[in-house]
Amino acid sequence: MSTADYFRVREVIANQVSPIDLSYLKGKNIFGFSLAQESENIVRFCPDCSRVRLARIIPDRIFVEFVKRRPVAFIKFYRYFAVDAEGVIFSSSRQPQDSGLPDGQAGLPIILGLETKIFGPKSGMRYNNKELSLALLILKEAGKNRLFRDYRIQKINVTGEDNVTIQIPILRGQDTYANWKAPGKNEFLEIKIGQGNIRDKVAIIAGLINQEKHHLESINYIDLRFKEPVIKFKDVK
Repeated sequence: MSTADYFRVREVIANQVSPIDLSYLKGKNIFGFSLAQESENIVRFCPDCSRVRLARIIPDRIFVEFVKRRPVAFIKFYRYFAVDAEGVIFSSSRQPQDSGLPDGQAGLPIILGLETKIFGPKSGMRYNNKELSLALLILKEAGKNRLFRDYRIQKINVTGEDNVTIQIPILRGQDTYANWKAPGKNEFLEIKIGQGNIRDKVAIIAGLINQEKHHLESINYIDLRFKEPVIKFKDVK
């Protein structure tokens, strides 16, 4: 009975527009092919998908679910690519400029400094670059700290493992992002860190921001590359 025409695929349903024509599944016996193998074949054509799921709907339909990757940041190369928490780089219809603010001042953070570390980035590939992994670890740890919901990381410049610069927009006259307006040029807090003990360093950053939150505009930068945190204040004229 399983070989009867009754079980030939007549319709393929997807949860979104497919990057490839799925009609090649039509006419096949619904039990005559491996769902796992077809999933692997399809996901190769969808680099912004973490996986593709197929399900049989008896007697004659196949359901295809595309599970999109969740971007955690943008990387600036010759153009912007999105990157997920696993270090997979992919093209995204969403771009930093879509926020309406210049150069990613709102929305996802931007990772800089990888132009000479990753050459010819390919959409859908996972990169184990040390500098990229360091930037993603910083964002992961910041995501666990409630303070960074209000003081969001705007940029991470990873020119080297021991030379990382984090930029956080300064909030004028407010403690949260309620009624937030785009900061002007150079209105951000700059933090310098190196590799190692990232969880502790992120906690220290949060503590210092909370401690100095009413005076952040007077800080030139915070440097955590030494044994003790260094806070460099702007010259008061």
